[in-house]
Amino acid sequence: MTTTFDGLGVPADLVDVLREQGITEPFPIQALTIADARAGRDVLGKAKTGSGKTLAFGLPMLERTTKAEPGRPRSLVLVPTRELAVQVTEVLEPLAEAVGLRLKACYGGAPMERQIKALRRGVDVVVATPGRLIDLGDRGELSVADVEVLVLDEADRMADMGFMPQVEWVLRRLEKQHQTLLFSATLDRDVDRLVRLYLTDPVRHEVVSETLTVDEMEHRFLAVHQMDKAKVAASIAKGHYRTLFFVRTKRGADRLTQQLQKEGVKAGAIHGDLRQSAREKALNDFSAGKLPALVATDVAARGIHVDGIDVVVHFDPPEDHKAYLHRSGRTARAGEAGVVVTFVLWDQHLEAEKLQKRLGIRQPIVEVFSNNPNLANLAKWNPADDAVSA
Repeated sequence: MTTTFDGLGVPADLVDVLREQGITEPFPIQALTIADARAGRDVLGKAKTGSGKTLAFGLPMLERTTKAEPGRPRSLVLVPTRELAVQVTEVLEPLAEAVGLRLKACYGGAPMERQIKALRRGVDVVVATPGRLIDLGDRGELSVADVEVLVLDEADRMADMGFMPQVEWVLRRLEKQHQTLLFSATLDRDVDRLVRLYLTDPVRHEVVSETLTVDEMEHRFLAVHQMDKAKVAASIAKGHYRTLFFVRTKRGADRLTQQLQKEGVKAGAIHGDLRQSAREKALNDFSAGKLPALVATDVAARGIHVDGIDVVVHFDPPEDHKAYLHRSGRTARAGEAGVVVTFVLWDQHLEAEKLQKRLGIRQPIVEVFSNNPNLANLAKWNPADDAVSA
């Protein structure tokens, strides 16, 4: 029997908005967590990026949110990056509107005055990054004392980015009895500590293990030459609808973006040194299909939630197997298979073989040049046919 949002008890006005958007069947994480969250339980959801977490916490939260006093929101969603704040807001705004709630995203890199103005008028749900939330609190413009529903989204990323002290600063200032919904791809030490200290008898739901994530992807390891590397990247981008490239540094992101443009590929970059408006434009254009290639650093990419990414390319190798999975999880989203490509220079073969071992995959490392026609359709090409080294 297929589960529906109606069947989970989601109110009709919210179900109608979802239906208008073509969303009729819940993803597994939504089917598992919504009933418990609606019942007011603390929920611990373990699920990878792109599994539908925003609606899993958003629907019950909106249902349980009451009208707020100015500067004292009733619900708070904490997220690690401004990109994620924007995306969560885009998903929840039409739903909030349908139930007469006011929602505002508060993050750094956007004018604080506008955020303050909205808070003074009254905001029921705030979606915020920890730093901006504390800034607004220090100015006396925002109090978390009335928060009744707290969401910690991508808690593991907040830990990775060093935000745990700020998250705990917020948690210690919650005065009312409240519900906590925590979502994370992993439950490492820092996240586990949060759960033990701040959640009350949480119900745990887990969706997809990392191993399955690996199985859902098509992996390609390509031996490339330094002088030809950017051209190989361009050949891949030209043959696919959406390609996301990962590089290690901001300067590397700018350089690859320019090289792709020089090769006739429309490309944008997303990294911490760019203005927020430039990052949002690149992400929106990429999401809308106007930009076939997006180049990102690891930190900036943590907020990227775009469906239909055909290929993720590790232009620079990931730091370890966990970074490989975080990056690669941007493809194979919502049950669709995706292709993950790792570029391997002559001195990186050993590193690539170690990475494969940690991931539990075996793939030949195939030498390619930018004129190889297979680069235009990586999903259909079996590199074992052309393997020169294993």
